[in-house]
Amino acid sequence: GKWQVTNVLLVDEEDGLVYFTARKEASTRTDLYRVKMNGKGLTRLTFGEYTHAVRLSPKGGYFITTYSNVAAPQKMAVCNTDGKVLREIGDAKGKEFDNYELAKTELVTMTTPDGYTLPAVITLPFDLDPDRKYPVLISIYGGPNAGSVSDGWKGIGNQWYAEEGMIQISIDHRAAGHHGKEGVALMHRVLGKWEMNDYIEWVKWLRTKPYVDPRRVGITGGSYGGYVTAMALTFGSEYFAFGIAGSSPTDWKLYDTHYTERFMDTPAENPEGYKNGSVMTYADKYKSGLRIVHGTLDDNVHMQNSIQLVDKLEDLGKNFELMLYPNGRHGWGGAKGVHSRVEAARFWYKNLLEKPFPEDQYTKLYQMGGGRPGAGRPR
Repeated sequence: GKWQVTNVLLVDEEDGLVYFTARKEASTRTDLYRVKMNGKGLTRLTFGEYTHAVRLSPKGGYFITTYSNVAAPQKMAVCNTDGKVLREIGDAKGKEFDNYELAKTELVTMTTPDGYTLPAVITLPFDLDPDRKYPVLISIYGGPNAGSVSDGWKGIGNQWYAEEGMIQISIDHRAAGHHGKEGVALMHRVLGKWEMNDYIEWVKWLRTKPYVDPRRVGITGGSYGGYVTAMALTFGSEYFAFGIAGSSPTDWKLYDTHYTERFMDTPAENPEGYKNGSVMTYADKYKSGLRIVHGTLDDNVHMQNSIQLVDKLEDLGKNFELMLYPNGRHGWGGAKGVHSRVEAARFWYKNLLEKPFPEDQYTKLYQMGGGRPGAGRPR
């Protein structure tokens, strides 16, 4: 169907009811539902225009929901399964929250030429001047049925770049889960096709905004998001200028068969699909602006993927950056995690913001913020 169940929480055989979560009201929100076992009497139990994370009581009489949207921080409430709020038990808004102004963050949609409506969450710079040109940083994951966009609170980590004058946006494609099985099925045997088709449509949408600088569009992601980033800088090089590709599967022949072959079938059965889905196929279209990042002990996406891309780009005489993390697996923390994030910020300052990196200030706030600098403006 066009909406999907995300989890079955309880099967009440005595009363003939099933409790489950699904994204029916909006593909960007999760709600709790109840339905009879014969399929009749579908009832939404959660409330408002929020994303709900639900914990159901063992017998299904009550539930706790943690709910939010892009404009409202998380709250927690106890409800009965008639959907009535019995008690509010938590609110993430501290007493100082309203003393700060936050950059405008909103859920937006774009419709592709062939009719798929796709969501994004965008944060605009403070004091947006429509006559000024701003850089754009796109964050993605991009895997099948694994969207990046939800109508939930995003925290305040985006405030730093909003203050610095950068547009930040998370985008999804038609097979990211917003169109149910119908959308995901489109990726069969063609990984890479619809991701790039729809992400390019998003850049075209951004270019219609008078305040977007088309020469400063960056994209970043890890794992599948690294793959899409590498594809964006090669296949989509007319639209994407800079990218940081982390832990990227650059050729599907090199990745886990239990994941790859359920989407792509085998290389022998689908040689054209594997060729068309490989970053190497489009390496000659690459211009510049890519940083390749990988852990040397990655046991999920083997470093061979990035080395193969490095080899190809070197043979083509292309300019790029390579950042390796010794003993890093599919992600890393500690000092190397700090280094990776600070160096990513330095990359965006140089290439998108085009101004000096405020190292002392950024590092201090990064450490104070526990991972990401960010704060609103005092009112």
